[in-house]
Order: sequence, then structure tokens, then C-alpha cells
Amino acid sequence: MSNQWTGKLEKIDDYRWEIPQSYKPGMRVPGRIYADEKLLKDILTDKSLEQVANVAFFPGIVKYSLAMPDIHWGYGMPVGGVAATDPNDGGVISPGAVGYDINCGVRMVRTNLTAEDVGANNYSPLRKLMATLFNNIPCGVGVGGDVKTSYAQLKQVVKKGAGWAVEQGFGTKDDLLHTEANGCLDDADVEAISDRAYARGKGQLGTLGSGNHFLEVQVVDQIYDSAAAQRMGLDAGQVTMMIHSGSRGFGYQVCDDYLVITGKAMQKYGIQMPDRQLACVPIKSKEGESYLGAMRGAANYAWCNRQILMHLARETFEKFFNSSWEKLGMSLIYDVAHNIAKFEPYEIDGEKRTLCVHRKGGTRAFPPGHSEIPEAYRDLGQPVIIPGDMGRNSYLLLGTAKAVEETFGTTCHGAGRVMSRTAAVKASHGRSIARELEDKGIIAMGRGRNALEEEQPDAYKDVNDVVTVVHNAGIARRVARMRPIGVIKG
Repeated sequence: MSNQWTGKLEKIDDYRWEIPQSYKPGMRVPGRIYADEKLLKDILTDKSLEQVANVAFFPGIVKYSLAMPDIHWGYGMPVGGVAATDPNDGGVISPGAVGYDINCGVRMVRTNLTAEDVGANNYSPLRKLMATLFNNIPCGVGVGGDVKTSYAQLKQVVKKGAGWAVEQGFGTKDDLLHTEANGCLDDADVEAISDRAYARGKGQLGTLGSGNHFLEVQVVDQIYDSAAAQRMGLDAGQVTMMIHSGSRGFGYQVCDDYLVITGKAMQKYGIQMPDRQLACVPIKSKEGESYLGAMRGAANYAWCNRQILMHLARETFEKFFNSSWEKLGMSLIYDVAHNIAKFEPYEIDGEKRTLCVHRKGGTRAFPPGHSEIPEAYRDLGQPVIIPGDMGRNSYLLLGTAKAVEETFGTTCHGAGRVMSRTAAVKASHGRSIARELEDKGIIAMGRGRNALEEEQPDAYKDVNDVVTVVHNAGIARRVARMRPIGVIKG
């Protein structure tokens, strides 16, 4: 049976499409999709647009059910989906609209090193660097880390986020200033998190995980805005690093627990959704407040996790180059969350309203002058980090005023899958993905048996196409492009 979506889709312009509210009885708003003709062909091959329409059933949803150009099918809500609900208008919160990997996100680190310094043109030193990172950064399914915590300490992580890591010596306060929300959401509720979640999270701080999570060493290969790039300490030929990870088993368990709780509570609140995976409850309900408190705790765990991972990478570079990370210029440019729900103020029909913005595979993209942007970048706009697949490019962009007007300050979060992991492994039969990447000048190492096969470049859309759409649509603007030279995966 074909998965091709055949529903109604109206073209607004070259980069915007709409599913009319009339498509399905019960939709409260239209669906709005950001894509061009080329990307739309991939988007139509699964049922993600049906999920966009289903999200439009949320009580209290405002303006649109949104989808970014990296959209693909997910649990309940598509990955690359965005929905804002109004708590003062019966708005709901949905664990499926945040996702299992709560605060899966990415951080970008600059260095003073050049491609030549890391041996990008000579595989021997680069291979040694990547092997050292691979040995020092715990990665893989269920792999634990060296950072051991008591349950009391883990609850401090839940309350303090990346700040806890800095208190333990894993980085500096300046790192927190360059992290979304300073690496911590207030009002995390340690009591709203199950014993099972704490047990799963206890040994996983400072671990990369598996799947699409990675640590990547890159080289800046194109500058689009030299003034902005200079302000962020970037120039062509310079080495950067990206770390992509989330809340590990801890966040997964929080999501799993609250899908059950919200699923059972829907009938009590008279809520009906076309897909049980979009179980939701009023924000102003006992269950809604509990989930929000637990979700914030999982988000804080993820920020702490990425802070520790960056510290481990800095230590590795220090030993490898026999120099301090400060002298190597390894400062954090920014850290952004991908899977999260946050309360943010927006002007809707001339009225200021505080909305709960669900971003599931979406990157916050606030404009110049926004109070939540670090002072160092406030006049530029918020840094937006878009990783691609391990064989192509990644991008640094800036948020825009148009993003606030159209997408609740949101843009894409990556390339977006076009092939399931099973299909990717099947398509790799008889090939060596590591060898194919090495032929492109990329050293890739994977812990799992099929880690590289599942994440091969062909499994993803071309991130260059995705970024072109958000740039041309005006919901983020390009600053720099990076190309990978070394990747480690779980």
C-alpha cells in the first residue's frame, strides 16, 4: 500500500503551502508547510502532512499547524512540526508534540584551529584525533558515562540544568550565557518524574547516545555574512565542532510515562483527537502542569548532558594538541533545543498573548533585539544551528522578525529523513559507508553494528535545499556553512 499523501494542498508562494481548514472536519486552523517544489516531492511520500492536519485539532491552537521543510513522519506529530496553544483559551499540552527525546538539541563550538592543523588533508592525524574523541566520548545504545551521580545529585541536575555541570567544573559560566534559556528552564518538578526515569538517567550524563546523535568536527567552507561571522569568531577554513544529543533514557521515560497519563485523562476533559499518539490535556490541569514540570526537568538534564559532552571534547583537544582549550579558542557559539515546549509572548491579531509553543524538530529563531538572545549577539539575532547529514553540510544562521510574525519564532532543525533506518541499512548492502565517506575526506566512526549504515547521507534530504527554503522564506538567514571532516556516532 502506498504511503503517498493525496490530500488537498494549496500553493501560497514558492516556499509556502497550505492544507485548508476544510480538509478534515475538526481542524481548528489550517496547516502551513514551508517547502519548495523539490522538497515537496519527498514530503508527499509519507503521511507527515496527514499528521500536520491532525495537530490542527488541538484545543486552543493558534494560527496554524506548522511544518518546516525538514518535516518527516514522527510519533503523532511530524518531526519538523510546530504548534502554539493558548493556555487562556483551553490550550493543551501534548507529550507527542514535544517528542520522546526531550530537548534533543545541538551546540556549536568554534576553535582557532585550521583544517591543516587537524590534518584534514592528511588522514593520519585526523584519524588519530577522531579515534581519540571516539574513545573519550561515551556513545551507543544504553552506554553509560563516567559522570556518576546520586539520586539527590540527579535531582539537582533536574533543577539546575547545565548550571549543575558548570558547578562541578565542566565548563564556565560564559558557556551558560551562550546556551538557550541559559541551559535551564525554571519550575522543573522533581516530584513529577518517575523512579523509572531517574533510574534510566542516573548513569547516562555525559553520553552521546545513538541514532542521529553525533559529535562532528567540521571546517567552515563558506561565509554568507562576513560581519556576523566575524562577531561569532568564524572565518573560512576554520575548524568548528557540533554536538547533537538529548535527554537520553531519562527524557524518553518522561515522555512514555506522560503519554499514558494524558491518554487516560483525555476523556475526563472531553478532548477527542484523530490520533491517540497526540494525547493531550489542558495546560491548566493537574496532568498538564505535572507534564510541564517533568518535561522541564528532562530538558535541563539534556542541557547538562551536552555541557558535559562539550567538556569531554575540550579535554580531548587539550591533550591531543597539548594546549588549553582556552588557547585553542574552543568557545561555545550557541546551544539550541529541538524538542521542547515553552511559554513565549506573541502578538496575535493586535493582542499580546503568552502561548505554549511546541517545537518538535524545530529551532527557535528569535530576531535582533530579543531579550532572550545573549548580549553578544542581541543586535544580530539568535544563532540558529542546522546540522545536516554526515556527508554534506551544516549551517549557522540567524533568527529574523519574519519568523516571529509567521512561525512563532521557529525555523527548521536539520535535513530531515527520507529513508527509515531499516531501509537505509538495506540500501547499504554490499557497500562500505565508512569508505564512501572517507573518499569524500570524512573520517566516520560508529559504535553500533549498523550505526553508519542507518545514518548514511542518502537517508536524508539535502540540508542545502532545506536551508535555502528557510533563508528564501525569510524565517532565518544564512551566516556560514560548514563541511564535515570527522564524525563519531553511537
